[in-house]
Amino acid sequence: MTPAYTLSDFDFALPTELIAQTPAAERSGSRLLDGTFAAPVDRMFRALPSLLQPGDLLVFNDTRVIKARLRGAKASGGSVEALVERVLPGFEVVAHVRASKSPKPGSRIRFADAFDADVLGRAGPQGSLFHLRFPSDPLTLLERHGHVPLPPYITHADTTEDERRYQTVFAAKPGAVAAPTAALHFDEALLAELKGRGIKTASVTLHVGAGTFQPVRTERLVDHKMHSEWFEVPASTVQAIARTRAAGGRAVAVGTTTLRALESAALGGELQAGSRDTDIFITPGFEFRVVDVLLTNFHLPRSTLLMLVSAFAGFDLVRAIYAHAIHERYRFFSYGDAMLLTRQRS
Repeated sequence: MTPAYTLSDFDFALPTELIAQTPAAERSGSRLLDGTFAAPVDRMFRALPSLLQPGDLLVFNDTRVIKARLRGAKASGGSVEALVERVLPGFEVVAHVRASKSPKPGSRIRFADAFDADVLGRAGPQGSLFHLRFPSDPLTLLERHGHVPLPPYITHADTTEDERRYQTVFAAKPGAVAAPTAALHFDEALLAELKGRGIKTASVTLHVGAGTFQPVRTERLVDHKMHSEWFEVPASTVQAIARTRAAGGRAVAVGTTTLRALESAALGGELQAGSRDTDIFITPGFEFRVVDVLLTNFHLPRSTLLMLVSAFAGFDLVRAIYAHAIHERYRFFSYGDAMLLTRQRS
């Protein structure tokens, strides 16, 4: 029987100097904590191909981070910062908006001294977001006038280097406001080596939302309401996983976002192709149906992603891995190092 974990069980003390502010000099030059044994093993990320098996299937999230952060001003002159959460049809978006006084429906915000957005009203859970209409295609305007939406724990303003490095080398479908960070470690040379070793690849799309950084505020996990994210699992990926399983290979999720998409698509019992929103909240006791191995970065204390990883690999093992990572001075969060985990068997 799974213990009744609470929020406090997922807390830990993290020295601030271990929060990576910049990426490693080379994508595959980060460290990799191998958690597939009883005790953690320290490796480099470049060793990943030797840790997988011919016939394994790596599944990536091919979402593309958009320049979702905008700075502007209300007609009154008050400054505004917006973070676009989702692009809707009809030049409309849903966004987080920070201002000294919330903009009223019917008002306008001038962004980047370049274009005006109409405030249509509130949106999202408890009206926490704003519904805006842009004058033309939002993706084009964001690419031209927006900023890279770096996570709140990265303290520097975005740079041209962030435009390159806070994006995977295979990013294809725009819509994310946070990177699928486990995939940031892959470069073309490493992908070629994986292919040469007989390790296949497939993809899903999950547009990561800003809610991934929102803290859990309820001590009882059951009382927490997850944010919603859009995902798509192609039929080709469902077929690739079926072939992999039939041949005795493993499904390796690159990142928690890939895992969320795959396990959301299998909640009915079998993995199904298709697209929809998911607010899946994975905590210890969850029944995994698809993913056998997880490659992921190190996550925030008291976060839903730490709960997900603990559900996948086991609460005690993950606690030991995090303690080892802190002791060995691994780099944490989006620009940090990675770990490799296998699914615990009940």
